[in-house]
Amino acid sequence: MRPQLMRSAICAFSLAVLSSVALVNAHGDHSQTPIAEDADWATRHMAEEHHINAFDAGSFFNLHDYDSSGTWTPDDIRKTYGLLDESTRDVPAERKQEVVDRVLELFDVDRSGSISYAEFTVGEARGLRLPDFGLGPGHHGDDEYEYEIHHFEKYHDENTREEDLTHPEDIAHFKKHEEMEEAQERQELLDRQPIVEANIPAKFRRHG
Repeated sequence: MRPQLMRSAICAFSLAVLSSVALVNAHGDHSQTPIAEDADWATRHMAEEHHINAFDAGSFFNLHDYDSSGTWTPDDIRKTYGLLDESTRDVPAERKQEVVDRVLELFDVDRSGSISYAEFTVGEARGLRLPDFGLGPGHHGDDEYEYEIHHFEKYHDENTREEDLTHPEDIAHFKKHEEMEEAQERQELLDRQPIVEANIPAKFRRHG
């Protein structure tokens, strides 16, 4: 990675870390108690993705009601299970739909196509649990958040220097930053050009 891009990426990442630390402090801290091997999927999701070591149905629902609408839509379910994350990009669409259908089948009592706060919490109180479909813990944070909680906090800390970021995960993460910056630079260059020749159909181009 070019030095200036690396410095820019690390600066951006540092800001993201500060933001995610604030988020984690609001939800829980990084010191986790061991999760029981027989813990259900939602409990493990909260521990792994949010650093919260206790499960409360109401809090879980509100945390994953992404637009604060008071209901879980199919998209809320997809996001909670990480089905909108690139980590599940190879999961067939039919399998993803099976996840949504099964969760709705369990909790959508009035068959409205969504799950209300009451339906979820009452269902949990009656012993219903979100199934583990074997598709992972449910990554639904942005790239910076996922990198921070699943890699940076395990192997680095606030004293980490640029030359310490040598793990494959570090290299891949900052390579993505570099590609994004280069793409942005190319777009800015194109935006400054009055006419972009590459966008003109070949039959209308002048041939000298």
